[in-house]
Amino acid sequence: MGNSYAGQLKSARFEEALHNSIEASLRCSSVVPRPIFSQLYLDPDQHPFSSADVKPKVEDLDKDLVHRYTQNGSLDFSSNLTVNEMEDDEDDEEMSDSNSPPIPYSQKPAPEGSCTTDGFCQAGKDLRLVSLCMEQIDIPAGFLLVGAKSPNLPEHILVCAVDKRFLPDDHGKNALLGFSGNCIGCGERGFRYFTEFSNHINLKLTTQPKKQKHLKYYLVRSSQGVLSKGPLICWKECRSRQSSATCHSIKPNSSVSSTVTPENGTTNGYKSGFIQTDAANGNSSHGGKSSTSSSTPARPGNYSLSPRPSYASGDQATMFISGPPKKRHRGWYPGSPVPQPGLVVPVPTVRPLSRTESLLSAPVPQTPLTGILQPRPIPAGETVIVPENLLSNSGVRPVILIGYGTLPYFYGNVGDIVVSPLLVNCYKIPQLENKDLEQLGLTGSQLLSVENMILLTIQYLVRLGQHQSRALAESMLTTSEFLKEISYELITGKVSFLASHFKTTSLGDDLDKLLEKMQQRRGDSVVTPFDGDLNECVSVQEAAAMIPTQNLDLDNETFQIYQPQLTVARKLLSQVCAIADSGSQSLDLGHFSKVDFIIIVPRSEVLVQQTLQRIRQSGVLVDLGLEENGTAYQRAEKYVVRLDNEIQTKFEVFMRRVKQNPYTLFVLVHDNSHVELTSVISGSLSLGEPSHGLADRVINCREVLEAFNLLVLQVSSFPYTLQTQQSRISSSNEVHWIQLDSMEDMSCEEKLYFGLNEYSKSLQWGITSPLLRCDETFEKMVNTLLERYPRLHSMVVRCYLLIQQYSEALMALTTMASLRDHSTPETLSIMDDLISSPGKTKSGRGHMLIIRVPSVQLAMLAKERLQEVRDKLGLQYRFEIILGNPASELSVATHFVARLKTWRGNEPEEWIPRTYQDLEGLPCIVILTGKDPLGESFPRSLKYCDLRLIDSSYLTRTALEQEVGLACCYVSKEVIRGPAVALDLSGKEQERATVSENDSDELLIDLERPQSNSSAVTGTSGSIMENGVSSSSTADKSQKQSLTPSFQSPANSVGLDEGVSAGMAGAGETLKQECDSLGAHMASSTTSKPSSSSSSSGPRALLWPGQPIQGCRGLHTALPPIVILSKAAYSLLGSQRGGKLPSSSSLLPHADVAWVSSLRPFLHKDMSSEEQSLYYRQWTSARQHHADYNNQPDPTSGTRTCHPRRLLLTGPPQVGKTGSYLQFLRILFRMLIRLLEVDVYDEGEINTDHCESSEVSQSEGEPWPDIESFSKMPFDVSVHDPKYSLMSLVYTEKLAGVKQEAIKESKVEEPRKRETVSMMLTKYAAYNTFHHCEQCHQYMDFTATSQMSDSTLHAFTFSSSMLGEEVQLYFIIPKSKESHFVFSKQGKHLESMRLPLVSDKNLNAVKSPIFTPSSGRHEHGLLNLFHAMEGISHLHLLVVKEYEMPLYRKYWPNHIMLVLPGMFNNAGVGAARFLIKELSYHNLELERNRLEELGVKRQCVWPFIVVMDDSCVLWNIHSVQEQSSQPTEAGVSSKNVSLKSVLQHIEATPKIVHYAILGIQKWSNKLTSQSLKAPFSRCHVHDFILLNIDLTQNVQYDFNRYFCEDVDFNLRTNSSGLLICRFNNFSLMKKHVQVGGQRDFIIKPKIMVSESLAPILPLQYVCAPDSEHTLLAAPAQFLLEKFLQHASYKLFPKAIHNFKSPVLAIDCYLNIGPEVAICYVSSRPHSSNVNCEGVFFSGLLLYLCDSFVGADLLKKFKFLKGATLCVICQDRSSLRQTIVRLELEDEWQFRLRDEFQTANSSDDKPLYFLTGRHV
Repeated sequence: MGNSYAGQLKSARFEEALHNSIEASLRCSSVVPRPIFSQLYLDPDQHPFSSADVKPKVEDLDKDLVHRYTQNGSLDFSSNLTVNEMEDDEDDEEMSDSNSPPIPYSQKPAPEGSCTTDGFCQAGKDLRLVSLCMEQIDIPAGFLLVGAKSPNLPEHILVCAVDKRFLPDDHGKNALLGFSGNCIGCGERGFRYFTEFSNHINLKLTTQPKKQKHLKYYLVRSSQGVLSKGPLICWKECRSRQSSATCHSIKPNSSVSSTVTPENGTTNGYKSGFIQTDAANGNSSHGGKSSTSSSTPARPGNYSLSPRPSYASGDQATMFISGPPKKRHRGWYPGSPVPQPGLVVPVPTVRPLSRTESLLSAPVPQTPLTGILQPRPIPAGETVIVPENLLSNSGVRPVILIGYGTLPYFYGNVGDIVVSPLLVNCYKIPQLENKDLEQLGLTGSQLLSVENMILLTIQYLVRLGQHQSRALAESMLTTSEFLKEISYELITGKVSFLASHFKTTSLGDDLDKLLEKMQQRRGDSVVTPFDGDLNECVSVQEAAAMIPTQNLDLDNETFQIYQPQLTVARKLLSQVCAIADSGSQSLDLGHFSKVDFIIIVPRSEVLVQQTLQRIRQSGVLVDLGLEENGTAYQRAEKYVVRLDNEIQTKFEVFMRRVKQNPYTLFVLVHDNSHVELTSVISGSLSLGEPSHGLADRVINCREVLEAFNLLVLQVSSFPYTLQTQQSRISSSNEVHWIQLDSMEDMSCEEKLYFGLNEYSKSLQWGITSPLLRCDETFEKMVNTLLERYPRLHSMVVRCYLLIQQYSEALMALTTMASLRDHSTPETLSIMDDLISSPGKTKSGRGHMLIIRVPSVQLAMLAKERLQEVRDKLGLQYRFEIILGNPASELSVATHFVARLKTWRGNEPEEWIPRTYQDLEGLPCIVILTGKDPLGESFPRSLKYCDLRLIDSSYLTRTALEQEVGLACCYVSKEVIRGPAVALDLSGKEQERATVSENDSDELLIDLERPQSNSSAVTGTSGSIMENGVSSSSTADKSQKQSLTPSFQSPANSVGLDEGVSAGMAGAGETLKQECDSLGAHMASSTTSKPSSSSSSSGPRALLWPGQPIQGCRGLHTALPPIVILSKAAYSLLGSQRGGKLPSSSSLLPHADVAWVSSLRPFLHKDMSSEEQSLYYRQWTSARQHHADYNNQPDPTSGTRTCHPRRLLLTGPPQVGKTGSYLQFLRILFRMLIRLLEVDVYDEGEINTDHCESSEVSQSEGEPWPDIESFSKMPFDVSVHDPKYSLMSLVYTEKLAGVKQEAIKESKVEEPRKRETVSMMLTKYAAYNTFHHCEQCHQYMDFTATSQMSDSTLHAFTFSSSMLGEEVQLYFIIPKSKESHFVFSKQGKHLESMRLPLVSDKNLNAVKSPIFTPSSGRHEHGLLNLFHAMEGISHLHLLVVKEYEMPLYRKYWPNHIMLVLPGMFNNAGVGAARFLIKELSYHNLELERNRLEELGVKRQCVWPFIVVMDDSCVLWNIHSVQEQSSQPTEAGVSSKNVSLKSVLQHIEATPKIVHYAILGIQKWSNKLTSQSLKAPFSRCHVHDFILLNIDLTQNVQYDFNRYFCEDVDFNLRTNSSGLLICRFNNFSLMKKHVQVGGQRDFIIKPKIMVSESLAPILPLQYVCAPDSEHTLLAAPAQFLLEKFLQHASYKLFPKAIHNFKSPVLAIDCYLNIGPEVAICYVSSRPHSSNVNCEGVFFSGLLLYLCDSFVGADLLKKFKFLKGATLCVICQDRSSLRQTIVRLELEDEWQFRLRDEFQTANSSDDKPLYFLTGRHV
């Protein structure tokens, strides 16, 4: 079964025998199947066996062949045993030793322009020892300098650097076969073939180059440092071959040497394919090769061209190979111990030693073949004779794969066969638990035995024909390996037979002569460039001078961001926020004020230019403030870096910027991050692969991982290699492109994405010219050629054929019609379309054809040949041929550049196309080369994508899908809605179709007939490419287009309207992929939405961009390119059976990963990309050379380390990811700015026109008020805080004269929009939970050692006279804050909270405890005062409701909590303030008692507390600047200061204990020097107060209140004769917090009748007692206050806008609406009240009045006739008692129906009130 290129099986006999055996085995009940091989069914090969063919390099490369087979197919050969036994290569020297004739050798001509001088390399550098003997030559470790002899320069020695492993030791042994060397002249490295190297150093040999013949001397340095000729290299004994590279040469120890012949690693002539494990010490030695028995995956062997480690599935001894491979050898060599024919060789029976680890075991009694193989004599039963001529007949050594049981005797030339356990090893399925089997949908009984699986596999392999086995062998190679193989075949001239085959045309003419003849016939003229037929010729000068019409339909490079891109950018942003909020301390967004970035792209010049273009067009550099508008264009280049050798220096510069700018958040975008993701370690082993390991070195270097201000965003269309078990990206940090089919509602889009799935599905549309095609005729031709050239890589054969196809198609279409039948129709129609379309218009626009040729050498060959044919046919002005090589810039002929410039219009003189999109409209063939397509975007004029070369070498999902990704683009909606209509329009094919025999079945469209406006077909031209650089689509322009094909419509054809509106139901349903309003919501900072609203309802024609329309108005459709695939690719991509994913999704996802198990669930056909990611993360593992390989899970916990600041953006190819991440950078910057800003209220003071003038004022600039003069100032009772603008005014004498304009009755519950302004946060701000930084994180979070349980709960009980009962509060005190409290001696009971003394002076502390009541704002409340207090010691208590305590405790674990009793859960802010004050007074008394015992006077204990809101954010200090120039208005200078400095300043006020309340004013932009004239005011203070709890002992907050509790409290404090002082030179900024706080209750009925009730109006908040009114679920007090705010018209009609006659309110201030003024009067004796003489009141409000209010007091006031009264009491009985006690019936008239209650149920204790009229 070894290599089925060569040994031909007599398949009929063999298959029959095999089949019968399998059938018998499956039927029989015994476990052990019967052996079937009693002889080898092998025949001499039919092909002549030429010695030139002995080197099948394809096989040579495939070190882990069988293992890799399964990665791509269905089996999993998880083994690391090198397949050196598969077929061993013969070195030519040995061939000649065995009397074969010498091989004639023709050296490949040197590349054009290279040096061919003897003694110099092709780069022209001197290699002669005489020139270099004094030079210092740097060579890599492990290399030696040796001298080579050139036959043409006998007197000179050439200096070379050669890897010493390929040179012999002193005994002439141990030289590895093969070669690895560097040129020390030009420095080129990585020559892996001596042939290639000898060409490079110009040895000019006439015989096959051999290192043994031409590398003669070691070179040594003398003591003087001169390099000179040293000893001869001893090549004599090099016949004996090592079985592998030596890693650590361990001498065979006795227990093994008996079975191993050190010379050649064979055991009694049986070439061991196993690793021999030394049972004694666990070491193994095998002919100088060591390996260890372990369950770790294998280290990478350095395989023949690039490292390609196989991945051991675990439980087998794995060998560690280091260094390059050896060549393989065939047969035994002279001098080696070959048994004579006739000698029977016992081959060991397999008897493994038992192993300790039982990690994996097969579901059969026998353990896998991993232990020691010991020969065991077996009875001479069956013997198999190895024929003498086996090797020479078959040309390859057959491999016998062990299946089961005892091997037979082999007799004869046993050295010609190889026995290998690779097959059986790949069935080692781990012993699965029942639950695992359930997950896979299996039961234990369903698992076949290993033998049966092997037999079925063999039957499957036998059925593979010759091509499949070739495909199988080729699919084993990595891309790099097969490209090297192709390169080798071209360099060594192996293709010469093939090339000569193609020198003649299909008709047998000599191609070159024919072309010459055609050129002569044409003379000097060329085919007209455009606007003319192919047979019209013009002179070269005329052709060059022809100027096309300017094409106005060109996209003018406006950059637009479309809705899906916006959505994805927002998803990225929210993921970054999630990282910041995760509490892992890995990202502190509040720390940054700027965004900077770098984009790393693979090695593609076009991709670099394309990315630069996107950056420039997007304007992102200017938006992020990184560059100035003028210079941004040039400076863009420093933001895009290519992964090549220069990256190191550029990247170091970037990392320096990262280190130097800690307040800038850098984003490292790694675009196309799946490309070349190999590890640095494997990269250092691989010579000649320049990009190996570079990405790893950059992305995974320590500086990147540790930089706290660097985010890594990896972007990929094929992210599978980043989604393994070892992935460094957390699955939660993956951001997936929005599911395209979830966007159907957003159907206002003109364009939809057409990707891989759409291509697959399009095959079900049943249209005559499908978008995905397979050229069957071409495939047949390929197969014929492959049989003829079995030794060449199939891609070489395919490429030569393709070149011939296109060449002959060109000739057939221009001069030799007889060749038409020899081109495949596919090729002919493509070429016809390509060369005829420019002739049809004056603009000369045409299509692009991409031919994908991965091998650079083949691509160059294709370009040269096609160019030669084109030029000889005179078509050089008709279309361009461009080599798309990632390594170089685009090169376009000047006359085509001129044409592009004309179309584009206003380009500068020096403009040249730099990206493929710049080639829009240019008729051209792009021969796209390079290992992978790298994400380059193509223009809308791309019409054909020829992928016929992409064959069996591309059997991984990434490799295959990224090729088809070239064609993915955006298309018009109707392409998907009515595919048959939209797509059946491909130029020439239609003309051919009309005359084809199946006319009647085809859907042909008459586009000439007038169409009704009902046409559903609408669309725009062009495609939004990779990131939506918009395509132009303006309606008026497109009318100038005209349509070429005019179709005759058979009578039964469907007209366009009916066709589309009929909906093409089947296809329409499968493809409802409508993009999320692409273009409807443009969001670009640089351009506004263009006027191309292409939604006009007129009829639209459908055509390829660039085709003209005849008499048709409307826009043309962007159609997806047509893709021509090889048969292998077509069968995978075209076979979609339901579901979203094509069959290619079941392939191995990427060549750098391996399946974890061969037994795994299917990848579901409908999996979203998120689900696919989780699947791959579970079932794939990084191979050894993968950059993530060393990120292995922690063995103890099983978790792996994901980098916290790394994200992955994944979306299909060309969907717009670049635009999306550029938009992300922009919105990230905006968000950082927003995080550094805060919206604060900015409202001027109200009621400034009727405030009392202060007769006594202090001089300006005084820091503190003077108590004497201040106490003489009158109190200004007017409320000036703008938050109270909709409240009842407080009556003053001055108010009586104010004219009040009518305020429209405000709409019910319509909250007024308050003015805010955005301010930058400063270092003194208060913060919410979203702020994280180094300085305050300990203040915020627990330290590592502390836990939540470190806080202790303490009850604190005191009696309150107001509540008339004991109150029990709870303190939650973190351990770190216990020093602020006093505990009983036992340390259990909380006794008091420590208070300082009035006399204390500590600059590092504030004296007053700070209380912050907070509700509903556990996240958003500004409770982090660390920065506001400048980090000094302070006592801060959060006052929270009982039900909210767990939330606050979770978010603020280091804060002291004061938890209100449960009875206050529904209470308003009045209750919190009441309890804070009561508790503080009680604590003050306790502390006075405690300190008195220590000798401190009672009045010396500090009596102040601070009560502040949870929305106070910034504090400012203001000073008036005198300006001499304008004495009238001085300026105000403001400066931000800390809360600490404000408090310390106020606490230092002289005689402070004589003030009751101190506060500061509210900030607004309108603060003028006028308002600062008086440094102190005696007026209301709000939101932030220092409260003297001693002086205010008898003034209480009303604990029932929800609104205006502070105005009410201030008025009562003032009327008690106490001083309230406002410091005007300080101001407070309050943040506009949108959640929590004093939010209204949502008022609902207590018993819900139905869900859809109309909103309840405030007038329904009260009702008549005992009525049937709907009762509400809300507190009574809340309902009352809300009702009063809206009921002034009903309750106090006489008071409306009548400020001379206010409503009299005794001992309370309640808001009864802004139309009414309230005169506040205190009933307390000796209280100071406003002067009411001569005032007639319009109403009287008595609210829960106490015994101080008596009938005598009321009789002092006068009322208007018809004035109204409102008496409010707790219950009906107290209401009646109050009426009687106050003798109200004397002056007021009451009616029964004037009694009301709040609309609560009786168990909610409603309040009652009575209204009456003054008699």
